[in-house]
Amino acid sequence: MSTRYDKLDQLGQMKGLPTSPDEAVLERVKNPCDEPYMVRLVAPEFTSICPVTGQPDFAHLVVDYVPDDWIVESKAFKLFLGSYRNHGDFHEACTTGIGQRLVKEISPQWLRIGGYWYPRGGIPIDVFYQFGEAPKGVWIPDQGVPPYRGRG
Repeated sequence: MSTRYDKLDQLGQMKGLPTSPDEAVLERVKNPCDEPYMVRLVAPEFTSICPVTGQPDFAHLVVDYVPDDWIVESKAFKLFLGSYRNHGDFHEACTTGIGQRLVKEISPQWLRIGGYWYPRGGIPIDVFYQFGEAPKGVWIPDQGVPPYRGRG
């Protein structure tokens, strides 16, 4: 029996982490709902590396989006984020790059990403990117990540 999920190559399979975000495949599936709604994806233990020192950087990422025709498949999203573990880039490039890649792959009506980075050199850096305007009538809650005071 065929379903709308038959063409997914990563879900249900043993897949290793892609070697880079560019090589990661962000699979998508047809939006199963007719009414507008918001999806929230949270990665509280996101990691990348500093492009200069090679030291690890850590962030709490919150991605909110209102789908149009597509939603991102969550395992593919997890592998995509995992591909950043050996990717050297600054916080700003990582955060906005994730948002821009999602926009490219799933063409949402609206998307925002908050990258709440843990301190580097004593300075926490929070990075925000938004695509489009939130549709009227869709509940868009606060991302719920407080300003840095020893996040945990």
